[in-house]
Amino acid sequence: MFNRTLKLPLSRSFFLFGPRGVGKSTLLKVLFQNESPLWLDLLNPDLERQFSRSPSGLGLLLEREITKSRTKPHWVVIDEVQKVPELLNVVQAWMSKKQFHFALTGSSARKLKRGGANLLAGRASWFELFGLSTVELGDRFEIEDSLNWGSLPEIFSLNEMDRIRYLKAYAQVYLKEEILAEQLVRKAQPFREFLTLAALQNAQIINFSKFGRDCGVDTTTVQNYFEILCDTLVGFLIQPYHRSIRKRQRTNPKFYFFDTGVTRALAGSLESKLTPQTTAYGKMFEQFVVTEIYRRAKSLEKDLKLSYLTTKDQGEIDLIVEQTSHPPVAIEIKSSRSVDEVAVRRFSRLASDIPKAIPLWISQDPTPKRIQGVECLPWNRGIEFLMQGPP
Repeated sequence: MFNRTLKLPLSRSFFLFGPRGVGKSTLLKVLFQNESPLWLDLLNPDLERQFSRSPSGLGLLLEREITKSRTKPHWVVIDEVQKVPELLNVVQAWMSKKQFHFALTGSSARKLKRGGANLLAGRASWFELFGLSTVELGDRFEIEDSLNWGSLPEIFSLNEMDRIRYLKAYAQVYLKEEILAEQLVRKAQPFREFLTLAALQNAQIINFSKFGRDCGVDTTTVQNYFEILCDTLVGFLIQPYHRSIRKRQRTNPKFYFFDTGVTRALAGSLESKLTPQTTAYGKMFEQFVVTEIYRRAKSLEKDLKLSYLTTKDQGEIDLIVEQTSHPPVAIEIKSSRSVDEVAVRRFSRLASDIPKAIPLWISQDPTPKRIQGVECLPWNRGIEFLMQGPP
């Protein structure tokens, strides 16, 4: 059991979304260990069919809960609520009666957002949960394990062979088959090919037209595929940095899968261990750092804006972090175990193009340094610096 840093309220209803296997149900069981909520799991096909035929049946069930006992459950948990979006109309009606609070979980908000479902008009808070952060893992954290296998909770109870089996099944059954089962895409084969290609080009700038040619679909379809991955929280986009929104829209974003182990499973590279000082290792380290910043910010409810910068002469800043009332932080991410002073100076000149930016070099070098105005920190201290907020 891992202690999660995301703090859910016991005072009002909420949505909790996240990919399958990140521990949403476990987190709720801990939260409600003294509450005895009414728990409805829509992964149960009988229950899903029952409520799909008659969403009003939820209201009848709640009426029975009130009449059969003076100690009615204070909370109602509806797991995978996106499977029957019509239930949210019933939920809103009962929220207005102030007799129950609702915890509404899901592995995909796409059907709710895109289908015009009732999102309760601000009556419920919205939270997102991802894999385990380094803080949540504590003494269980090992950098090489995180790069190779990711941080889904189930991973930490398995041996190496079972980790490979689990991640392969996750990629095949959940990411491929279930997204198809939810009818989020029409044709299976192009989407499967797209997932493999997206994993191979993870953390790189997206060339939508090339993706389309390689998958045999048009550019609009590729853009829709990426939207599906973002809406199902399987990954997220980082837009290019530019003070002009109009110019920002002219450049393509980067895409990051939410977990390094899942990325390697989709790319078909689980059987080959990552080797330091290789391109593959460096890419996984960058993904690890960026996703760690992303999930930590979500857990702490920090409103961070993430972007990247590529100049006309192909200079690149891996990540720019902006937050209200703080100067932006321009970040270079390197997997090396020693800081390259020449590269740091080159990065310093590039970062100076961003007004008032704090340049930050993150690597596996354990010794903090300051070179030509650039803070060079071990990756864990660099992330803590961002979470605390720069001066």
